[in-house]
Amino acid sequence: MKKLNLKLMAVIFAVLSITFTFVACNNSDDNATPQGPGISAPASTDVEVGSSVDVTFTYTAPGGFKSSNVVSSNGTAVIKTNGVAGATSGNIVITYAADADKGSALVTLSVTDNNDQTNDGTGVMNVVEEITNINVSGNITSDQTWETGNIYVLTTRVTVESGVTLTIQPGVLIKGEAGTGANATALLIARGAKLMAEGSDDSPIIFTSVADNIEPDQIESPNLDPTLNGLWGGLIVLGNAPISADAESVQIEGIPPSDQNGLYGGNNVNDNSGVIKYVSIRHGGANIGEGNEINGLTLGGVGSGTIIENVEIVANQDDGIEWFGGTVNVKNALIWNVGDDAIDTDQSWGGMLDNFIVINPGDECFELDGPEGDMVARNSIVNGTVYAGEAQGLVDLDANSYVDMMNIYFSGLGNDQDFDEIPTEYVCTFGNFEATLPEGKVLTDYFLDGSDTFVTEVAEDANTVGADASVFSSWSWAAVSGNLSGF
Repeated sequence: MKKLNLKLMAVIFAVLSITFTFVACNNSDDNATPQGPGISAPASTDVEVGSSVDVTFTYTAPGGFKSSNVVSSNGTAVIKTNGVAGATSGNIVITYAADADKGSALVTLSVTDNNDQTNDGTGVMNVVEEITNINVSGNITSDQTWETGNIYVLTTRVTVESGVTLTIQPGVLIKGEAGTGANATALLIARGAKLMAEGSDDSPIIFTSVADNIEPDQIESPNLDPTLNGLWGGLIVLGNAPISADAESVQIEGIPPSDQNGLYGGNNVNDNSGVIKYVSIRHGGANIGEGNEINGLTLGGVGSGTIIENVEIVANQDDGIEWFGGTVNVKNALIWNVGDDAIDTDQSWGGMLDNFIVINPGDECFELDGPEGDMVARNSIVNGTVYAGEAQGLVDLDANSYVDMMNIYFSGLGNDQDFDEIPTEYVCTFGNFEATLPEGKVLTDYFLDGSDTFVTEVAEDANTVGADASVFSSWSWAAVSGNLSGF
């Protein structure tokens, strides 16, 4: 009898449990809280002090849109275009007017639906100093500072004359107007002058075209393709270091002989033309006549007292970087989409290029010429990654080239590209090259004249030599746009 009662009680308990669970579940469904609004805030937006900007929030409201409200800091915000009554999704446009203080500001939008559910989203405004376009023309004859937050427009060829220092602060934009021949715009640092262009990894200095809608604090151009070239001139730095030519000093290519500020060369190995750091030079190479274009960065007789580190050349119509003699070292260089040679050396440059990336030049990846006069100097090119792409050639050497090349990785090889010869007039050192080859190709298809003996074939991305691409990650257009992925 006791066992029967226990069994009966167990059955009753189970039935009650099931009933309770069923009722509880039904009650939960009946009393579920309706889903409230969802709000997507706009991306961080720049606005000048004392000015206004419209920003768009996107909302969803399953219960139907009822009302909205906006509050802000460091300025005022009003609803310009509200949500539609009863709509389950839509946009709300806010006009934000900044106060006089620069810095970050918050705009918070609250949305309430017809179920009286409320949610909010917050957008960030970057209140910056007023952006001023300053036209620059003619020669700079006394020390100047180009200040952060401004855009300097080169309307002519601008020369910093001997004895004068031009200082360019981080984040400055320099834009060159269009022009060819004598009207080509460029910034020329004459012998005896100094350029102190010291950007930073979060605020590079950018040289570009007036056609570029880029603004301070931007890295990528919002409207120009990274293959568009020839829109202005370039940056030319000249010094008093030795060159190998038919005279101690000669006129730089791209500058008319009538302009004596175009002379370079001398006898000061340690000559100092200033500092160039975290600088990106874009869309240059304007033609000055008879097929003669300006390089992205021209270094004529520049001495070893000059510091050049972290430079990017993008879409120059002529060469990326060209050295004419001198002794300056360059560290961390990125040359992308230039129309002619990526790296060009002439007149016995006697410095070192260390840690560099070359991507898709129009002609040679390297054109390395020998001396043109009695002075002879050796240069070194080390620790580089080369993606040949549509290049016409890999390494173009002369019998009298005088260069050491080490730790270089080649990939993206196409047809008819080659390392053409090993110099014979001077003893050069080549070593520790690696290359990823297209299917069916062998090293001797690309590396001629016995140069295949210092090249190792490797699978794609299996290279053990090459550049450290991380140094370009935060400030270069190539990296920020994703074009260094895999390097």
